[in-house]
Amino acid sequence: MLDDQQRAIIKATVPLLETGGEALTTHFYAMMLDEYPEVRPLFNPAHQASGAQPRALANAVLMYARHIDRLEQLGGLVGQIINKHVALQILPEHYPIVGTCLLRAIREVLGEDIATPAVIDAWAAAYQQLADLLIGAEEDLYRQKAQATGGWRGARAFRLVRRERESQEIVSFYFEPVDGQPVLKAEPGQYIGVQLFIDGVEQRRNYSLSSRCDGRQYRISVKRQPGGTASNYLHDHLQVGDTVPMFPPAGDFTLADGQGPLVLISGGVGITPTLAMLEAALEQGRPVTFIHCARNAAVHAFGDWVDALAARHPQLKRFYCYAESDGTPGADAIGLLDQALLERWLPREAQVYYLGPQPFMAAVRRHLQALGVPESQMHHEHFGPAAALA
Repeated sequence: MLDDQQRAIIKATVPLLETGGEALTTHFYAMMLDEYPEVRPLFNPAHQASGAQPRALANAVLMYARHIDRLEQLGGLVGQIINKHVALQILPEHYPIVGTCLLRAIREVLGEDIATPAVIDAWAAAYQQLADLLIGAEEDLYRQKAQATGGWRGARAFRLVRRERESQEIVSFYFEPVDGQPVLKAEPGQYIGVQLFIDGVEQRRNYSLSSRCDGRQYRISVKRQPGGTASNYLHDHLQVGDTVPMFPPAGDFTLADGQGPLVLISGGVGITPTLAMLEAALEQGRPVTFIHCARNAAVHAFGDWVDALAARHPQLKRFYCYAESDGTPGADAIGLLDQALLERWLPREAQVYYLGPQPFMAAVRRHLQALGVPESQMHHEHFGPAAALA
């Protein structure tokens, strides 16, 4: 446990983390991934190359230091981390590796004049406190998923039983367990961990479940990313009959129960988790406004499916916004989704869930704030490492 002096030392390092936290975490990742190859499958190289992962960790470390006296003020950040760890199967044996590299990075980046033995001891105690918290919470979640109907722990073999092209860029993959037993019913909005072996190298990825789970199969819908190792492998090489190890569904960004109006706003492949949410909301009889933004009609996935639902459910209103026109009819607006469109399409007093690329979500958030939507009614999720939407 941290003592009062150690807490004071941690809080004193906050200004250093505000200005140099990203340099510290960039050095940390470079060192850890170079010297501990066993943890490489747990990290997406694209997020390292873009700087998103170091930025996310720098922000998490900063938030932890700021709230070291009252960890409950971290809010949903801890839950997000726990669920992403469980989906990727982060285990207790991984934590000492991270701790060793983090303390070494503090020493090497801040220098011995700042990273004194007292500072290192304080951060060692702080890290152990956080590690114990996360390990305990993750073990509880692993146990819950193993004991639930259709649940399991660790990797379970699934067979690809169907693949279907949804747009120029997105393909859906349907998986059923090789053992023929039921599968855990995921909550709308959750994702699943997939373990791939590409050219002999292990890769782990999380993909949103893009349909309501029926207890028999899972569907993920994957966009081909330029240069994306996993997405291109799935698109080009994974065929019906192939088997893939998968980890139990996880994620705390789920559709809350309710009967009031619901708004689902998505951009690009951000549509995937909203599809299961849409199905669940319509089953509850909720009024739903479904807004999807795409570059053009060619990359717009699931439009026919949503249109068919709208034809059967009068409480569903759907709007499509294309950034550019390719001459194909079907868009309700051409250009970027702006405040004026949202003001026209949004019902009053609705719960609003929005997902998509980072700049898209940041813009949607600004527009919702300008329209006076309370923070308590706005919900979003990050596909990759969490980042501020300022």
